[in-house]
Amino acid sequence: MKVGILYSRIRRDEKLLLNELRERDHEVVKVDVRKQRFGLSEPPEDMRGVDVLVDRCLATSRSLYATEFADAYDIPVVNSAETAEVCANKVKNSLALEKAGVPTPATDVAFTKDAALESIEAFGYPCVLKPVIGSWGRLMAKIDSRSAAEAILEHKETLGHYEHKVFYVQEFVDKPGRDIRVVAVDGEPVAGMVRSSDHWLTNAAKGAETSEIEITDEMEQLVRKASDAVGGGLLGIDLMETGVDEDGDPSGYTVHEVNHTVEFKALNEVTDVDVPATVVDWLETTAGAGEDEEAAEAAT
Repeated sequence: MKVGILYSRIRRDEKLLLNELRERDHEVVKVDVRKQRFGLSEPPEDMRGVDVLVDRCLATSRSLYATEFADAYDIPVVNSAETAEVCANKVKNSLALEKAGVPTPATDVAFTKDAALESIEAFGYPCVLKPVIGSWGRLMAKIDSRSAAEAILEHKETLGHYEHKVFYVQEFVDKPGRDIRVVAVDGEPVAGMVRSSDHWLTNAAKGAETSEIEITDEMEQLVRKASDAVGGGLLGIDLMETGVDEDGDPSGYTVHEVNHTVEFKALNEVTDVDVPATVVDWLETTAGAGEDEEAAEAAT
């Protein structure tokens, strides 16, 4: 199998994938998107002849355009341009989850500072203001008062990019000092971890402590539904616990985000599951299915 890795920087996650692919004697082509020229009809030389492309672009804009071009060239890409488009935008992400009946935090979107302030007041304090595009917990704000809301909204309104003028306001979920990340392939959970922190943001990128968690039947069902909602692929599904029962066990979950260029190095360090090996198992199956379809079409 010839695998192309779309990237702009090789991180620990990409090294894990590259090592696993090479150990299985797959041909690997590293496609540095910073050096490519994408024509409208012909793919760059580095992308020709690959059985599957794996999008590991660090920048969201590069990920979106590179997968769109791969689709135009009829090159199989993980994840698809459609999945990337939904997952990269928090508004589209939330709408997809809501439409699929996946429990997700109550959210308002407003286009002016005054309308956003009305949403914040309606949610009450605290609530959360998030950028429409972004990851690693950057530019997220927990708003505790009206004066804080006014200051943050005014600051966002003065920023140049139009996306800062789309105000994504969400209820504050009083999670028990942690959230849950599950890595899945086409809805099948690979492994899950808890990310714990004294800070209200529990991203691993923000220094949260991580540990493995057993995936319950309820969690698995939500992961499958969330994956289907955004189009499937190699995904990171983020859940928060919404309550506990009388025994102190979680009694419900909400899915607040699905990530399409999921990082898994932290998960691989805390779980007994070999995450990159499982991902490559799935890639082999995915690429093999694509080859079978092409052969069937050629025979008819």
